[in-house]
Amino acid sequence: MLKVLVVDDDAGLRMTVKNTLSTIDYFDIDEAFDGVNALEKVQANQYNIVILDVDMPRMSGLEALKKIKQHDPSIIVLILTAYSNVNDAIEAVKNGAYNYISKPIKQEDLVEIVDNALSAHKMVADVAASAPILNMDEGKKIIGNTSQMKKVFNIIDRLSKVNTPVLVRGASGTGKELVARAIHANSSFKDGKFVAINCSAIPENLFESELFGHEKGAFTGADQRKIGKFQYAEGGTLFLDEVGDMPQLMQVKLLRVLQEKVFVPVGSNREIQTNVRVVAATNRPLEKMITDGSFREDLYYRLNVMPIFLPSLDERKGDILNLTNTFIRRFNKKQDMKITGVSSQVRKLFENYDWPGNIRELENIIEHAFILEDTGTIQIRSLPESFLIKSGIELSDPIMSDNDMGSVVSQKTDNVDTVTTIDRKTTFSFSTEKLDFSSQKETFEKEFIISALKKFNGRINQTALHANIPKKTLLRKIEKYGIVAKDYANK
Repeated sequence: MLKVLVVDDDAGLRMTVKNTLSTIDYFDIDEAFDGVNALEKVQANQYNIVILDVDMPRMSGLEALKKIKQHDPSIIVLILTAYSNVNDAIEAVKNGAYNYISKPIKQEDLVEIVDNALSAHKMVADVAASAPILNMDEGKKIIGNTSQMKKVFNIIDRLSKVNTPVLVRGASGTGKELVARAIHANSSFKDGKFVAINCSAIPENLFESELFGHEKGAFTGADQRKIGKFQYAEGGTLFLDEVGDMPQLMQVKLLRVLQEKVFVPVGSNREIQTNVRVVAATNRPLEKMITDGSFREDLYYRLNVMPIFLPSLDERKGDILNLTNTFIRRFNKKQDMKITGVSSQVRKLFENYDWPGNIRELENIIEHAFILEDTGTIQIRSLPESFLIKSGIELSDPIMSDNDMGSVVSQKTDNVDTVTTIDRKTTFSFSTEKLDFSSQKETFEKEFIISALKKFNGRINQTALHANIPKKTLLRKIEKYGIVAKDYANK
């Protein structure tokens, strides 16, 4: 279900828009009475479309548009304007609005513009969020719009145009098989099969037969002839996952196949020509394995002509929300549910988490939440306990609201500003007699961090989450100011 926010200080007009769009069953409609209220709601919720009036008190539609786009550029903004203010609407389009709707509103025009906006947005999102690959199966696209992933896409594009072996490097769960499939789907081998084999899951004594096949009677139990993966993948791509776990004898034989393009089945004297693209992947430190003799140097250089290094999810956090929404759409379709997104607090948790299991861990967490969630938005209570514990949340703690550490009240006395957190328990002051921004900023930062650490008993993850500070930034500031977090435990 798509979430729409209708923003206008005229309650009657809001009702007109809401009633019109409510006839479309995949819309969930929310309202805001001015630009400030709209911005508050956009920051607290996830909306697909914002329909925004230009002329409103407290904050104009043009100003609200800029702030909404700064918060989330993917939101579709449609501008409502009287005919006499069309120039404002045109200015809004220049600043990121999709289109404008003139008042008085015609219902058929509103529905048509909204439908067109959604179609255009979907096309742009598909291109921006996926690799520059148009012929991959739905559900197998690589999601990513960060600079790190754009480099990966560029290498995939280059490797798709040549037939050299490929080595994909990256931690477990970063999407190495998806990269292999992307290379296959856009190469000259795309009409052939994509065959995947996990080298760490094959017993050493069966490895040669698995790759090259065997003749009947070649060994005990070989009661019939078997075609190996190289022959089965003829004309296509063979993906050797966890190639670092391949036995040394098989490394020699794989090297010969890559160089000579021939192999011999077990128990046979005949050589078989092969035309297979080999893509290998590993999370092992191959360079160290070469040094200790467990991986052949010549095979390494044969595979490593143009390697692809996949970043961890912690290194590409700008893709987390897009990946999250992709998994939500996938599980909505699979389980016939209508979850629209995650709460703002869950989003903060995701942004501050280190993601040791990478994309696979994120997908598993979303799938777990689908089992437990009974509202339209994934809440913290639906996340796995193991994830919450690793995020620094004590399961006995009450779930706090987003604003517990997010707002401050400022009171001014002579030459002193006293800042009190919203719970009214923690205060800290700084002098305004000497108006030096740099020193006062550092004083404020240090005292704020100490106050937050006291509130959350020195727990870094809790402090980062509820004080709305990225964990890495918090750790850097703690080191800068010589703060010892454990000093504030249970204080």
